Amino acid sequence: MLRSSVIAPPVGALLHRYEDPGEPLSCERVTQGLLNRGYRLVTTRGIYFLKHHLDDDHEAIAHQHRATQRLQTLGVPVAPPVRDAHGDTVAVIDGDCYALHPWIEGRHRDGAQLSMVQSRQLGSLLGLVHVCLERVMDSTQRRVCESADPVETFNQIDELLALSRSARPHDIFDTLAEHRLLERRSLLELHADRRPPPASAGGWVHGDFHPLNLLYRGAEPAAIVDWDRLGVQPRAEEAVRAAAIFFVQPAGELALPKVRAYARAYRKAAGADAAELAAAVHRVWWERLNDFWILRWRYQLHDRRADPQFGAVSALAVWWTREYEAVRDAFTA
Repeated sequence: MLRSSVIAPPVGALLHRYEDPGEPLSCERVTQGLLNRGYRLVTTRGIYFLKHHLDDDHEAIAHQHRATQRLQTLGVPVAPPVRDAHGDTVAVIDGDCYALHPWIEGRHRDGAQLSMVQSRQLGSLLGLVHVCLERVMDSTQRRVCESADPVETFNQIDELLALSRSARPHDIFDTLAEHRLLERRSLLELHADRRPPPASAGGWVHGDFHPLNLLYRGAEPAAIVDWDRLGVQPRAEEAVRAAAIFFVQPAGELALPKVRAYARAYRKAAGADAAELAAAVHRVWWERLNDFWILRWRYQLHDRRADPQFGAVSALAVWWTREYEAVRDAFTA
């Protein structure tokens, strides 16, 4: 009997599209990840990762799939989807989009679990991704990226303050949220004149490069997964954002020696110079100073899955502001 998650995907209809995929034995929800809906599908022929794409844009998903197929030919560790009997990689069933990928055995590692050598390896890997994307994607796309407007941020702070103060029952999270919102408002008032100008984005990036989207087999990266946010952005900003996720510590500080090793390797692999990284550090710092996505999820969307991240994420913006020069130097020296 097939064991499945509470909301079972249409396994039978899906497998019917493939040549000899085997009979389904189990289909269990993969619990990690905030935005993706994935399943570990076991059949009599093997193990697969079944992905339910919440985005129903069939062509956009197929575009992502073609990118990973091309990247694999260049030696980037990815897990492109399996083609069905008609050569398609996206299955549309009852209006929902699904894809079947080979199951990659591995584990996720955050920065605390990476050695200095592995931190350099991580920077080199992201640099390789950016260089290879430049080779396989249309390089003519450009867009202008605006930075956050502090006036809008002040309005958002007021709204979130009202929601956190009125929360019932009022718990320790709500108290911390109020403290961080007031603290952030003070910082923004002090640094509002440091808003960065618009930036021109002309590089293809993974778009969501963080520990839950990178699988390790032993000490080596086995696969970069979840390419849903593949798009055109300033490349160096992805490098800074990734470091701010991988190397943030529980108290909200960055492990700067590892950041330095990672950034040097990234610059070498991507051909990025110190000025590019310095500009990216400033823009991502400003982004973090104006961002309250975890609180918006909790108070406006009533989704608490990201709550455990709030302590470190909210402290990072404060610490980064205080240690701005040290952070910039770690990325550029």
